[in-house]
Amino acid sequence: MTNATSPHPPAAAPEPAPGLSRRAVVVGVGGVAAAGLLTACGGGSTATAPATTAAAEPAPSAPSASSPSSAASAASAASGTELTSTSDVPVGGGTVFADKDVVVTQPTAGDFKAFSATCTHQGCKVKSVADGVIVCPCHGSKFAIADGAVTAGPAKSPLPEKTISVEGDSILLT
Repeated sequence: MTNATSPHPPAAAPEPAPGLSRRAVVVGVGGVAAAGLLTACGGGSTATAPATTAAAEPAPSAPSASSPSSAASAASAASGTELTSTSDVPVGGGTVFADKDVVVTQPTAGDFKAFSATCTHQGCKVKSVADGVIVCPCHGSKFAIADGAVTAGPAKSPLPEKTISVEGDSILLT
């Protein structure tokens, strides 16, 4: 049925460009859009993160002679990251710092040790220190507070030792 009274001729469908289907055009536009999003989301964060971190850290030689607190802060920063106070680690026990991946122990008064807080069995974080052992909650492995040796499996390897230093009453991860 044609409309004979209309002054306009019937609309003809536009002819597709030779060699390109509608599907190819839609897929191509989608691919370009996806690539643009990935570039926008991923490109800037890795390039700016190191520059921001480097600019935020003070130079070790920056403290002035007129500022004793900044000199002390710089000395601590040069020595390591402060974990805790010596009074916060019980004799015959220890304290877990999961966010720093370290457990600090005090097997005997004044003798501080540090080990990785990651269990050597399957990589769980140790949870507590009790009765002279470091305890992993995942499968029950236990490690000696004096040397990180396995005292109960299923772990077969000791906890790796970490380096700490004691400056005054502060324990520093170095």
